[in-house]
Amino acid sequence: MCESCGCGGPEGGYKIFRPGEKADENEIKAHDHVHGHHRHDHSHGHGHDHSHPYDHAHENHIISIEQDILAANNIMAERNRGYFEAKGIFALNLVSSPGSGKTSLLEITIKEIKSKRTCYVIEGDQQTDNDAKRIAATGADVLQINTGNACHLDSNMIHDALTKLRPKDGSVVFIENVGNLVCPALFDLGEETRMVIFSVTEGEDKPLKYPNMFHSSKVCIISKIDLLPHLDFNIELAKQNVLHIKPDMQIIELSVKTGQGLDNWLEWLKNH
Repeated sequence: MCESCGCGGPEGGYKIFRPGEKADENEIKAHDHVHGHHRHDHSHGHGHDHSHPYDHAHENHIISIEQDILAANNIMAERNRGYFEAKGIFALNLVSSPGSGKTSLLEITIKEIKSKRTCYVIEGDQQTDNDAKRIAATGADVLQINTGNACHLDSNMIHDALTKLRPKDGSVVFIENVGNLVCPALFDLGEETRMVIFSVTEGEDKPLKYPNMFHSSKVCIISKIDLLPHLDFNIELAKQNVLHIKPDMQIIELSVKTGQGLDNWLEWLKNH
């Protein structure tokens, strides 16, 4: 189990495959935080008394394991970052709640820029390759990571995906993270930029409820603005809440369905 968020478990291995492929059972990788130099043992032997689960010894044990996990993740993230920098690759980590429109935005983005830059996509979902199939239809090379019980991608998963994907120099790698605004905020993947997306159907207080994710992102997309006439959503208040969490956040409002604001997004992407 991942002590930092409680995800994973003995059956929580992850698998990496192209859409339509069946992952070989031998390729399923354990999500048990083996990082070369150590393995986290989550058994509680040695006569430890669990009658007081919140005593200081147990609390220190949890904190130390979480620190180890995040430290090891950050080491691999720096390796990924070095790889991207050496090859001149722009890596963008897309994070959001489920259903915010990440995949739809990726589809139209790839169609718009693929004649200028080679695009690769790493899709993160607990199960299925539905989104990866949608992305493959755009012509981009895409890998699916099924995380099993894990609620986020981590830097080891990205490293393994890059080994299989082998993106070209000067390309763009889009990483569509698992739909979740909590745990992905903790895990640096080595990306150049983290972008948070939230739709007008989610409520103006989303940034206030999940401040870590918004604070750790460089750009915020407010999506599905074509629905504004049908919703009781105050977009100015939503932007105020974003800027309250991160005053220098770049905010882009857009609708994939109508194309409104899409030029602003593509211009931002071009400049970065």
